[in-house]
Amino acid sequence: VFIAQSRASGSHRDVEDEELTRIFVMIPKTYTEEDLREKFKMYGDIEYCSIIKNKTTGESKGLGYVRYLKPSQAARAIEECDRSYRAILAEPKNKSSESFEHDYYSNNMRQDLRGNTLPFCMQPEFCSFEKTETRIQEPVSKRLSVVSRLPFIQEQLFALFDLVPGLEYCDVQRDPHTNSGYAVIQYSTAASAIYAKYKLHGFEYPPGNRLTVIFLEDGNDSSE
Repeated sequence: VFIAQSRASGSHRDVEDEELTRIFVMIPKTYTEEDLREKFKMYGDIEYCSIIKNKTTGESKGLGYVRYLKPSQAARAIEECDRSYRAILAEPKNKSSESFEHDYYSNNMRQDLRGNTLPFCMQPEFCSFEKTETRIQEPVSKRLSVVSRLPFIQEQLFALFDLVPGLEYCDVQRDPHTNSGYAVIQYSTAASAIYAKYKLHGFEYPPGNRLTVIFLEDGNDSSE
């Protein structure tokens, strides 16, 4: 659609615009730029590859850009590359990369939660391995504690956990001494809480900041 619109405008320069030739991908954190180039060179002539890194540690965030010489090559890469790369057209450079990374993670998280595994959290029973694992590891409840080394923004954290049905409240707190993030999340059922913990414990939000999600006692009988 992007390519058709640009051609309709009658400007050849529009077709060569970076927003049509640069793609954004999710990659293993062990990938180098050469690894990224090697994986995507089969789809066309690559102008450059770049890997997004943590500004503090220099470690890869598991995200990267690949720019092709032609829009058709970028389109082919998006269509034909392995689905695990989650390839999409990159936002223009005038949009902040952090904002784009946040949107990208949120959208992919939403897709994961709407995938084949979501319906089980709406059913009265769970897959047997879920029931067994959670019962062995810790008592479950409808309430979760979320801890992060970075402070939370109430609206963003609510939006993330609201992807799992049944969210009742999200209470964000901040430690003035450490500036870390802490929040209490509660769902209407233990089923939703278990699923939220299963999907979001260890999830990086924002990218590079790993969430710790554990159950909190809510006064109910956890054996239920």
